[in-house]
Amino acid sequence: MMKLTKKRVVLFLLFIFPLICFLILSTGKNNFTKLPVVTKGVVDVSTLDTLQTFKDRISIVCFLGNDIDTQKGGFFNLNEKIYKKFIEYKKFQVIAIYPKGKEEEVKQLKKEISAFTDMVKWNFVAGSKEEIVTLHGSFNSGNALSNLYTSNVFLIDKNGNLRGRLTDADSKDGKLIGYNMNSVSELNAKLKDDVLVLFYEYYAAFKEKNENKADRKEVGL
Repeated sequence: MMKLTKKRVVLFLLFIFPLICFLILSTGKNNFTKLPVVTKGVVDVSTLDTLQTFKDRISIVCFLGNDIDTQKGGFFNLNEKIYKKFIEYKKFQVIAIYPKGKEEEVKQLKKEISAFTDMVKWNFVAGSKEEIVTLHGSFNSGNALSNLYTSNVFLIDKNGNLRGRLTDADSKDGKLIGYNMNSVSELNAKLKDDVLVLFYEYYAAFKEKNENKADRKEVGL
């Protein structure tokens, strides 16, 4: 009988258990709850930088504001709890919006974060006050920016729609539209799970599409 060692338990928790969860979620059609669209067709980040886009990407969007230095804790939380978990996923990115004129502060933030991770999927985008307010306003989150900053980060799907929760037990009206990056528990228990659900949703759609193609081929269509 195989001895249940501490090493085997750790290996199971790190590799085998997540794989089992993935197989359960990805088997069959529509056997998991899709993440709700809470706002359709938000303003694309290409309006600030033509080299960037939300299209065909799963994006986490954050707003750095005018006082970047005092808000660093949340960005480190986002990097550790979310970015590092999904850096290997294709089509994943973090979009960090900051006001024009704050390039030096952004440079310092990037330097500090890069000491712990590869920044390849962090994209920093500068915009005017008007552009930033317009972009954030298109999310219809119900919360205004403060000094062009918010502790909430937002999840945008490949079609440029804002995703979130409509039946969140911890929210007053049940809606969770932004995720508080100052809350490690919220990042861990909610945003991470919701990003996974979104990836599984696209995986299931891709799988179903290929199965339908195979079925049509078999019947000569």
